[in-house]
Amino acid sequence: MKKKLKRIYLEITNICNLQCDFCPGTRREKRFLPPEEFRVLARRVQPYTKYLYLHVMGEPLLHPQFGELLQITEELGFRVCLTTNGTLLFRQKSLLLSTKNLHKISISLHSMEGNRAGDLNDYLSAVWDFSVRAARQGTICALRLWNIGGADRRNGEILDDLSQRLGADPLSMPQPRTGSWKLGGSLYLEQAEKFGWPDLSCPETKTRFCLALRDQAAVLCDGTVVPCCLDHEGDIPLGNLLEQELPEILDSPRARTIYDGFSQGKPSEELCRRCAYAERFGRRG
Repeated sequence: MKKKLKRIYLEITNICNLQCDFCPGTRREKRFLPPEEFRVLARRVQPYTKYLYLHVMGEPLLHPQFGELLQITEELGFRVCLTTNGTLLFRQKSLLLSTKNLHKISISLHSMEGNRAGDLNDYLSAVWDFSVRAARQGTICALRLWNIGGADRRNGEILDDLSQRLGADPLSMPQPRTGSWKLGGSLYLEQAEKFGWPDLSCPETKTRFCLALRDQAAVLCDGTVVPCCLDHEGDIPLGNLLEQELPEILDSPRARTIYDGFSQGKPSEELCRRCAYAERFGRRG
């Protein structure tokens, strides 16, 4: 099995400040990953990827030692990617704008439906101010509306707000790829249908192939390695990176069976056979 991956997800917390309809949350023990453990985990994945994503579940900007974690990623030479609901950007704006190795930040505008006490205009103003400044510095900023067909009742308001800020309909802007509109520089709008997270209680799908363990793997905040960032409950534990090295984990019989199963179009794991998101990949290999 190849050990170089395009990206590795390293969950720094599974705690979130919102409860959104599109997100399944997690029943795992709530935890902030301590910096000393983060350093161990980051060092162990360092030889195998350039891009480190600081999330699986939870809101990464909630982490009380977020700045220290970013410093560790810079010391180790990672290019950092984040997904955030955007409600705490005002708190971490200066830190993020001064982080030299922040490659991409994806802001889930669809999270606004879970922020019932928040004001939409204030939220969008804070997101826009940060995104424009970050994009000018070369950070890729993706404003996400990944909720088409579900929890999308405020999408019209959000798109109207963006139209006013841009002076044009964002959906009339250049489209570098399906579902993505270039709003200017490194700033993008992304739209996609709401997807069902894999869950052992869900019915089986037509999934045959996935990029898990080909392009990516994920490490939960207790060190558990899972095949992909959608295993929100850690239902497919492959090993623990606090106790093992990554090659040992990726060469385990269970990991090899997962990889080979997708190569043959026959997912070996029950959870994978219940993943609606993976249907987007079609049959590849």
